[in-house]
Amino acid sequence: MRWVFLLGLATVAAAPAVEVCTSVPLYEPCEIALTMSDAEAEQFPNPYTGVELRAEFRSPDGGRTKVASGFWDGGRQFRIRFSPDYVGRWDLRILSNLPSVDRKIFSFQATEARAPGFLQVFNTRYFKYTSGNEAHYWMGDTALAIADTPEATFRQIADRRIEQKFNHLRGLVLGTGETPGKVLADPDFPDIAHFQQLDQKVRYLSERGVFFDALFADRDDQLVDLLPNRQQRERYIRYVVARLGAYRVTWQGLEAFETYEDGRKLLQEIFGYVSEWDPMKHPRSTGALATSSPLLEDGWMDFIVQSNAQPGLMSIDYDSNLKPIVNVGLGSEDSGAGGGIPAAELRKHAWRGVVRGHNVTFANTGTDGRNRLPDARFADSPGARQMTLLRDFMEQTRYFDLQPYYGVQGGTALSLQYAPYLAEQFKGVEYVVYQEEPKSVELIVPKDGYDVSWYSPIDGAWLDQEKKYKGERFRSPPPDETQDWVLYVRKENKKIAWNEKFFLEARGVKPKEIETAPSEVPFEIQFPDEQALTAGETYEFNATLTKSSATAKRMKWVWWAEVAGSGRSARVLGAEQFGQFTIPDSLTNSYPGTLSIRLLGIDGAGRLFEAFRAYRIERPQ
Repeated sequence: MRWVFLLGLATVAAAPAVEVCTSVPLYEPCEIALTMSDAEAEQFPNPYTGVELRAEFRSPDGGRTKVASGFWDGGRQFRIRFSPDYVGRWDLRILSNLPSVDRKIFSFQATEARAPGFLQVFNTRYFKYTSGNEAHYWMGDTALAIADTPEATFRQIADRRIEQKFNHLRGLVLGTGETPGKVLADPDFPDIAHFQQLDQKVRYLSERGVFFDALFADRDDQLVDLLPNRQQRERYIRYVVARLGAYRVTWQGLEAFETYEDGRKLLQEIFGYVSEWDPMKHPRSTGALATSSPLLEDGWMDFIVQSNAQPGLMSIDYDSNLKPIVNVGLGSEDSGAGGGIPAAELRKHAWRGVVRGHNVTFANTGTDGRNRLPDARFADSPGARQMTLLRDFMEQTRYFDLQPYYGVQGGTALSLQYAPYLAEQFKGVEYVVYQEEPKSVELIVPKDGYDVSWYSPIDGAWLDQEKKYKGERFRSPPPDETQDWVLYVRKENKKIAWNEKFFLEARGVKPKEIETAPSEVPFEIQFPDEQALTAGETYEFNATLTKSSATAKRMKWVWWAEVAGSGRSARVLGAEQFGQFTIPDSLTNSYPGTLSIRLLGIDGAGRLFEAFRAYRIERPQ
């Protein structure tokens, strides 16, 4: 990046300096640096709260105008960061209560991109780069303590993750443990050094094509406790967006919105600020204990975040919502740091999510920052290496077109079978079947010839069937029954032709119809059988099957609870046919109320059903 040094119109001794980039590639930050004069520094002893600074950027392509906020960078220094999305000359006008820079006009040149752009949702449930016709395969890592991690350790872990083909790192902007309380010990005078260090790390990732999935705050009302009034929160969100928004980021709200007294209302507030001050319009969502999908109706969310490894919620959330899903709750691998789950279990959870249409985010107890500072020794773990194998496999498919497919027994499948825009000759061109528990598989396909391979998600080994399969019901045992397997059935020649002819074709996707007619729904809610339930209490829940078909016996479940008129979102109670589930005491703050219990089930044929019961909810004891 080249720079030009400009002076205001006052005398050189009193004038603030303004540095503006003269040229920058698309999707990379143009930085404007400003320094307050002596008089302005005296007028604004606390620049964080006192100075208003923003810039209007006018594009070369017909005069689009985008607005980016400036931010205080310590001392007398301010910066404005903006990443252009169109080649040519951009004009900018600064607007501020600093008289020396207010309404000053500058320009810079945007040159051709050196790397893919930012992210946007494509074809309803997928992501693509804003720079063109290129899909984005999301493979994330968890780095909650990124802001606390020493720079050298961070770079060691980041470099290893990049080698392993991870392209997202999810972390807390304020850090972990006692750090947030120190950073915002005075809500009106934050620790600028903390944000400068985070800047360096996010820039390092962005320059290498890795997205920072930014969490504004941790769970348990942290943001409200640290910033108790709305003005403080607005200033903080605007500040974070101004510092990080010109880099490759996604906004992931709160670590678990359900742990806030009214997380739904708070997120509407937060993303109102993000919408106003993020000119790049990065994808937005929030962390959740189970799923953020109940917040979709509020209109600000671009993708769903799940924190769950249960097949029922994975499938039902996908089939009942038209948004991409990023699953951050697959578990955390224990590769020697203690806690967590074995690599084999995490691998199965990841594949379980992928074949149900999810993007997945990995975690490792030695590097995720949940209970300890990350240690680079744990970065090269079996689980991380197997995530690389997962991505290698999926990227040789048309993953951005694949949909869950239910014409299979003995596994869980994706296919191109039902993409509605496909020409007839391309239907059924590709099937991916994951066998978490290895056993004989039966796959229904259009009658034709197919290439067949088995793929080991443990070591990436391929076992190819020498003779093509011809028929419409492929049946086979796995290569052995000691591990999980991926069955790959495709028409290789047609797949090649398809890839040459089409790429990222837009298509319409309709939500799956939820069947509610009692004559069709193959189950009913048996328990609880009380008329009134108490918030915070645990009850026995049970669904009884009323039909005995083979597909009904393969039903997957999700129980939802919501209080009518509360303004609070629905919550997941459980994802099993029966069990002991607790009624959350944060569903409402007004008692008594009407509690709606909804049970969603998806059967072995992919049909989605709902049963419903209403109860009276009473105040916690």
